[in-house]
Amino acid sequence: MKIPVPRYHSPLGRLLPNATDLEAIKEKGWQDQHILVVSENDKRLDFIEREFVRQLGERLYGGKRHG
Repeated sequence: MKIPVPRYHSPLGRLLPNATDLEAIKEKGWQDQHILVVSENDKRLDFIEREFVRQLGERLYGGKRHG
């Protein structure tokens, strides 16, 4: 017999927007604060750009952690 896990609904949940447009948040972050959020797997980048993002991330934050 499966018993459904009750979910706690936070009273703050009603203050959150219904749909989050992550690309719009990234765009606003760049325009307002010059913060860039980009994945090395972003298909809009070519091979050289993806490799640059990967190398920059490793230089700033280290390589991938295994564990």
